[in-house]
Amino acid sequence: MTAALPLLVTRADPGGAATVARARAMGLDARHLPLFAARALGWTVPDPDDFDALLVTSAQAMRLAGPGLARLSALPVHAVGAPSAAAATAAGLHVAVTGDSDGQTLIDAMPSRGVRRVLWLCGRDHSPLVAGATVLTPLPCYAVDPVDPPSEWAALIARPAVLLAYSGRAAERIAALTEGARDHLALVAISESVAARAGRGWRAVSLAARPDDAAMLAEAHALCHKGAHRVV
Repeated sequence: MTAALPLLVTRADPGGAATVARARAMGLDARHLPLFAARALGWTVPDPDDFDALLVTSAQAMRLAGPGLARLSALPVHAVGAPSAAAATAAGLHVAVTGDSDGQTLIDAMPSRGVRRVLWLCGRDHSPLVAGATVLTPLPCYAVDPVDPPSEWAALIARPAVLLAYSGRAAERIAALTEGARDHLALVAISESVAARAGRGWRAVSLAARPDDAAMLAEAHALCHKGAHRVV
């Protein structure tokens, strides 16, 4: 029987470590190879009375925002995905809406819920959202910076393996570090736009059915054990 391919998890901790633990619980040969590290940024807490809601698109914002979050506790949270919602709840905030798609979908639905003024606690390097009928105020409270690949990186990508790309920046970094030598590697991308930023030449590229860890790992399991499906 052919051994399953290793799964290379490159996202920043604590998300990366959590993904590795989930993958190993599924029986995958997951390797912890972070290519990024998250850190808190200084930020000034705005007057919560100037906003109707708080948009949370990443659990990192809730983990790294610091004590200033307490001053925003009166704002209902619109969170992307269960991990972001759980992190907001753990930080003492009230989650009013948990979306299962992306930040843009939440923003588009806010006017129908009477939400017009939105504070977005985000990362320094964030994908833009179209405000539409809302007034959206992005406020970076954390940064995710590239770090040198772990020492075992070169040896692991020299053999068949599966990698995960949770963001456009991650896809571009992985692509740069596998340039010209990825025809034996497979990639799971969290969205079609993220897949596009990973470049060409992969053995297979598969898309998660939803933008969350469970869907990413479901695709990874298929690639590691059975080969690609829903290939793009």
